[in-house]
Order: sequence, then C-alpha cells, then structure tokens
Amino acid sequence: MSIKSRKILIFAALFIILLAAVGGGAIADRLWGFKPLDKLFPKTGFRVDTRILTEESVVIKVAEDVSPSVVTVSVETPERRILEFSPFGGFTQRIQGGEPQDIGTGFIVSADGLIVTNKHVVSVTDASYKVIGKDNKEYEVKEISRDPSNDIAILKIEATGLVPVELGDSSNLKAGQFVIAIGTALGEFRHTVTTGVISGLGRGITAGSAFEGYVERLDDVIQTDAAINPGNSGGPLLNSAGQVIGVNVAVAQGAQNIGFAIPIERAKQALEEIKKYGRIRRPFLGIRYLILNPGLKARFHLPLEKGALIVNEGVPGDEAVIAGSPAEKAGLKEFDVIVSCNQKPITEKETLEDILSEFQVGDKISIRVLRQGKEFDAEFILQEFKSV
Repeated sequence: MSIKSRKILIFAALFIILLAAVGGGAIADRLWGFKPLDKLFPKTGFRVDTRILTEESVVIKVAEDVSPSVVTVSVETPERRILEFSPFGGFTQRIQGGEPQDIGTGFIVSADGLIVTNKHVVSVTDASYKVIGKDNKEYEVKEISRDPSNDIAILKIEATGLVPVELGDSSNLKAGQFVIAIGTALGEFRHTVTTGVISGLGRGITAGSAFEGYVERLDDVIQTDAAINPGNSGGPLLNSAGQVIGVNVAVAQGAQNIGFAIPIERAKQALEEIKKYGRIRRPFLGIRYLILNPGLKARFHLPLEKGALIVNEGVPGDEAVIAGSPAEKAGLKEFDVIVSCNQKPITEKETLEDILSEFQVGDKISIRVLRQGKEFDAEFILQEFKSV
C-alpha cells in the first residue's frame, strides 16, 4: 500500500473516531445532562424528562424521610353547654367542645419528645392537646412553652427513640429556591405534601385576626407559593435536602399560592432558651409597631420612611405602649418613630425585632426617637416578657 493510501486511511479513521465521539457526547448530553455540547446540538425531550424525574425523586425521598417526624396537633376543649334562642324554636341548648379536633401540625426536634409548632395552634390555655404521629400513635402534650415575641411554641411529650428532623439554615435563602411543605391540610388531611419555591424574603405580615382571637405582627418571614392551608400551621417548610428552613404560619387571605413561614433560626433560638432556662425567655420593649414604608410615610405625614412607627392597628382594646413595660418607663408614646436601636438603623431588612434578638434579658439598650419632627435619645433595660 502506498504512503498516500495509508494517509487517506488514517484520516478516514480519525474522522470516524471524531464523529463517534461527538455523536456519543450528544447522546450522553441528552440522557445524563452533560452540558459541553448544548450549543452544538438543540435540546430534545430527554433532559426535560430527566429533570422532572429527578425532581420527583427528591420530593418522594424528602416525604418518606421527614413524614415520620411530622405530627398532627389535636385539641380538646372543655365541654360547654350554650343556651341559644330562636324566635321559631325558643331556647335550645348546644354542646360545644368535648371532642378532639385536628387543628395544626408540628415536627419533632429531639428524640425525647420536643416538638415545634405555632403558638396560635396551642393558644387556648384551658384546653388539652395531643399529637398524633404518622403511625397514628397518640401522645399527650405535657408541657407547652410559648414564645412571647414569635408565633412559635415548643411542646413536650413523654417519649423516647423518636426520629427528629434535621434543622437547616434560613440565613442564606434565595428567592426561587425549591421548597416542600408537609402538614395536616385544612385540619383534615394528614401528611399532605405540597411543593413550590420561595417567592420572597423579608416579608412583614399580620397573622390571624381579631375575630379568630389573636393578632400578631411577624416581620422578616418567608413567602412561598407551596400550598399552605390553615391546618398546615406549625408544620415544616423544607429544602430539597429534607432540612427544615421554616415553620409554616399563615396564608394570605383572598389570594392563592401565597403562604408564609417563620425562619427556622427563630425556632432554634427558642430551643436554646428551653435547654438553658427550661422556658422561652424573650426580651421585649413593650410596644406595637409597624415598619415604615413610603405608604405609611404618606399616611401619617412623616418626614422619613425608615424606622418603627409605634402604633396599634388590628388589636382591639390593646395599647400601642404596654403599661409597665420598658418602653413606657422610657417615656415612649404612640406615633413615636424609633429611628435606630444601639446605633443600628431600623429598616425593612433589619427590623427592630431583628436587632433586639441579638440581646438578652437585662441588657441596656439605647434608641433614637423621632417625635413631632424632633429627635431625642432614650435608654432602657430589657425585661423578660412573662404574659404568655
């Protein structure tokens, strides 16, 4: 064979090898998600199917791993006989309470029976509570520690060998991050699994209503479009690794796919308090406030749009400045604006609650206040909130 013929054969072999490598890479790219050839070959349905299959696998695994650690919270209120009058039937008696009712969700955080839920789920002090596991085993709640500054409560049951959830990190969450919620939807459908994304961060909401018996302002909460219903309250909001990043707390009234969760870091703080002191201790100022924004600035004719406006809205009968509180002792009044706390400006991203969370009961705090166009400084010592 001539030298020219050999060269032709070598080039032909190299061309075939190159063609096989490119073709094989394209097929692998479509089947297993290799990306180097994306620009050379248009996408087919293989990757889409692979992505969907992967997402389904993640949800299935998280649901299987975490569901045994999720419990339903049931309440039984004392039986009451209520006398009612009807112009057609006269006086009649109706029995209220006396029967257990599923009202919320919780999740196990220790093998010996500590459970996190919402404070409003266990707000009735003269009721008895139980938790029901996925295996339908029931446990009586022996102790309840309610967080006075957050809608969080820690329940204690008598048990051993429970499987706790893994607590994640809520300090570095991103909008668009995939999340999973598990809970007793509508107080009826236990261990309902829903999925979605984090729709927003740093939201401020008013949870509950005066008609439901509680109203609470919650700042810096997580917004999600994962389906959350009233019975989901107190259940876990999870990341794709099955770690709890939030405690589901509320849904937006009159809207769809807008739910909220308390960052898990706040539940961690409550758990640390339980371990150290046997109860949840929280320093408090003793005010009700709204974080300023352009709308509130215009509404109250204020010269600035950053700070905490002391005002009571939505809590009938309560005062904006609580009697006997550090705020009252420091001379604060309704419609004052707290501009900064310990020289840290108060904004929507770093609220007064965020700043106070860094301090302990007994710490001395200084604040700068705006009142009727004039600023002044005030000092006070943080007290423990005890009316829970």
